[in-house]
Amino acid sequence: MKNRLQTLFSYIESGLIERTVPVRLSLLAALSGEHLLLLGPPGTAKSELARKLCHVFTDINYFERLLTRFSVPEELFGPLSIKALEDDRYHRLTKSYLPDASIAFIDEVFKANSAILNSLLTLLNEREFDNGSERVKVPLISVIAASNELPDDEGLEALYDRFLLRYEVSPVSNENFKALLSLSPTEIDDQLSFDKISPIEIQNIQARSACLKLSASALALLENLRAYLLEQSIYISDRRWRKALKIMQVAAYTCDKQEVDEWDCLLLTHIMWQNPDQLNNIENWFIAELKLDVKQTVKRIEKLVLTWEQQLSDDSLKHTQKTNAQGDLLYKTPEGKITTQYEHVSLAERDNEVLYLAPPDAEDRTNDGKGYTLHELEKTFFDDMNKQTHIDGRWVDVQNYVNNTQNRLVDRVSFEPLVEAYFFSVEYVKNQRVELSQLIDNVTSLCDGFSKKRDVLTDIKDNNLWLVKGVLDQVYNDIENELPKMIDYHQRLASLLLINQALKTSDNPQTIKS
Repeated sequence: MKNRLQTLFSYIESGLIERTVPVRLSLLAALSGEHLLLLGPPGTAKSELARKLCHVFTDINYFERLLTRFSVPEELFGPLSIKALEDDRYHRLTKSYLPDASIAFIDEVFKANSAILNSLLTLLNEREFDNGSERVKVPLISVIAASNELPDDEGLEALYDRFLLRYEVSPVSNENFKALLSLSPTEIDDQLSFDKISPIEIQNIQARSACLKLSASALALLENLRAYLLEQSIYISDRRWRKALKIMQVAAYTCDKQEVDEWDCLLLTHIMWQNPDQLNNIENWFIAELKLDVKQTVKRIEKLVLTWEQQLSDDSLKHTQKTNAQGDLLYKTPEGKITTQYEHVSLAERDNEVLYLAPPDAEDRTNDGKGYTLHELEKTFFDDMNKQTHIDGRWVDVQNYVNNTQNRLVDRVSFEPLVEAYFFSVEYVKNQRVELSQLIDNVTSLCDGFSKKRDVLTDIKDNNLWLVKGVLDQVYNDIENELPKMIDYHQRLASLLLINQALKTSDNPQTIKS
């Protein structure tokens, strides 16, 4: 069955660019007897997908119609029989119309008016059509509907709910725009040779898949999902939950599984949203619930590594100042002499002339460190006649000013502190080493976990027919991008452990060995 379905995928996808997901959803909907809604702008191959889908089945009729606000029931369900009216009977001629179709495409489905709506709802859900006084069974397998926008009329909510699978279609990306323009008519119309599926086979698939049970992990996941959706005020009816299970069962069965597991639940990302804006949050919920949040894990480790690097850098540079026997701090002069003085102060001179500071109200008393000679001082700040200046509310003559030693410019030479390596407590160094070792083991475990998850995702991507793109590809790419970072963090932590081992302790100034 898997190989057969892969062939059908290849046929439907031929000539359709970037339509892998809706192609698979359309076939899954048909095999499950459910309906698919494609949201997106015109010209994005929605109708072409439906037309190609009908070709993979045998013994079916295809129906296609574009609805407008003015569409009448005759357009969907067929014209009234004139002969029946002559006999006072209300009967439609349904041949070649929707009640006669197995696969149908309805464009702008939410343009359906009240005259169409009730009959359409019954046909979609019960597979029955009221033709006059008679309710008849219809051969409908699946309807693919399209719309440019979500319904804004409350009367259309029931119709919206009939489409179990939903997908938002976007125009072809810039990366594949060239491929779109390079498509040839032969590629678009290519008819591959394949074994088609009959309506009887669809019934058999549904009957056999109904025997598959939910695994314990899948059931727990669905219970948590239901609670999350309630918190987000996303209403999912009991009927929709039951139909969602049917989708997962068919998906698991066609992949030769014996039960529905938690990975099959990822299909619910195409079922559980009411508005496309909710999809991203639902996908993120699955990523977190399945413990696939690789980026968040890497960010957490990055913060820890940066914190430890700063701490060990500070510790390795930490020092203490030496003291003499009396406990006085020791310094070293430029000549290498050991002293308890932290600086040398001398009176400043320039060309053997004494230097002075400017009066206190000057913006820079030191004259940018150059000071003032007596002549410069008198010329700049004192009057020519009395050699006086005004300081703190009184007149001061220049002689009294220069006799005050506080007005002398001095040279200061700071001495270098005499330091030695800081000695940490043994307990501090050992505790630090234990925490670092635990973090290294944690990163090792995470790297192994990432590799195993990548292998699991690779296996799913290779063997699961329905889980393409979306969450799986996102997480797989995240692992590919983030795993090298984790390996780098592991190496950086190992280097930090060596720095820790080189720290000295007060009990033993030798290097601490592990």
